[in-house]
Amino acid sequence: MKIGNCLIAQSGGPTAAINATLAGVYSGAKKNFAIGRIYGGLNGVEGIMKGNIIDLSNILDKEENLKLLKTTPSSFLGSCRYKLKGGTEGKKEFKKLFKVFEENNIKYFFYIGGNDSMDTILQLKEYQAQNGGDVSFIGVPKTIDNDLCCIDHTPGFGSAAKYIATTVKEIAADTAVYDMDSIVVVEVMGRNAGWLALSGALATDSSGTCMADLIYLPENPFDYDKLIEDIKKVQETKRQIVIVVSEGIKFADGSLIAEAKTKDSFGHGQLGGAAKHVEAVIQERMGVKVRSVEINVLQRCAAHLLSARDINESYMIGEKAVEVAAEGKSGVMVTTQRGKGDVYSLTFDSTEISLIANKEKVVPEDYMNEGKNAATQKALDYLMPLIQGEIAQAMENGIPKHLVLKDFK
Repeated sequence: MKIGNCLIAQSGGPTAAINATLAGVYSGAKKNFAIGRIYGGLNGVEGIMKGNIIDLSNILDKEENLKLLKTTPSSFLGSCRYKLKGGTEGKKEFKKLFKVFEENNIKYFFYIGGNDSMDTILQLKEYQAQNGGDVSFIGVPKTIDNDLCCIDHTPGFGSAAKYIATTVKEIAADTAVYDMDSIVVVEVMGRNAGWLALSGALATDSSGTCMADLIYLPENPFDYDKLIEDIKKVQETKRQIVIVVSEGIKFADGSLIAEAKTKDSFGHGQLGGAAKHVEAVIQERMGVKVRSVEINVLQRCAAHLLSARDINESYMIGEKAVEVAAEGKSGVMVTTQRGKGDVYSLTFDSTEISLIANKEKVVPEDYMNEGKNAATQKALDYLMPLIQGEIAQAMENGIPKHLVLKDFK
């Protein structure tokens, strides 16, 4: 194993579990004799290019800080949505990064993130293969979207699913008090993969009945005529209806219900407002009371509803990343596989980054019913283990206490 320092950074959207993974990587690196200093890169590769790195031991060597980090939401080291460029300008960016690696004797780079972050790991691996270098590049998964390939589920998804299911149940309880016909449309994140909307099916009443009456995912073509038919069918048995939609629901021609014209550095348009569009159509065609609720960023960092399984597995994935690096691997991402049988189990491994970067794992067709408006038992069997367990939060002045980097500057 190479002797040197390591650098850990976070990228993409924040989650309630990404810091648990950071804690796991730090803990694993601290135990490894070959790793000296453990650096943190501020604001992902964008900050690293500017030389913005810190020695994490000054903060995380304290056991109470490392423990608090596990349950602190958002990205402790800051984040970015930065796509490394191609051509001459791109070469300059890579040179900046590798200069930072060389000047700080970085032999291991752990990048915690989602799809776009894994693309960065792939690019770094390919650049080094062509231009030389001695850094092991390890992708460490993170995304509430649960759309990374080659992994059973992504860190952060379980806690987000728990929050969405709880919110849907509370919305259903709120709307049920009035003796009148009403509809609430709940919008959750999910551009091309509807895992988060699917998790709304976990909201059940005492009889086990799903409290999300209708669920629509981006994997299936959305049609307003069918929506109205579905609503009328539900109205045959109940008056208050809750509908869950992904922000990325699309018509049959592939056009989105709602997308802003502005794009990020990866070419993604900003989504949001699908529920408002659906609300307007229902109001126009049915004349019933309709309200839309856009959960938006609330589902990402809701650490007051952490899934204990999600946090514990996220930490273990961080530790596994160091093991993978110690095995001499590079250009890989830590992956998991679920065991067979009724008892939930998970094994940890790694997979070549080329099989993961720029690919998406969508919801399987058999996770939705024939009408494509409700989850199947197979989907529930997949989702249910991921939201199990609660974690007691450290509290201060009546609200959760978090570990915040600026407090140590």
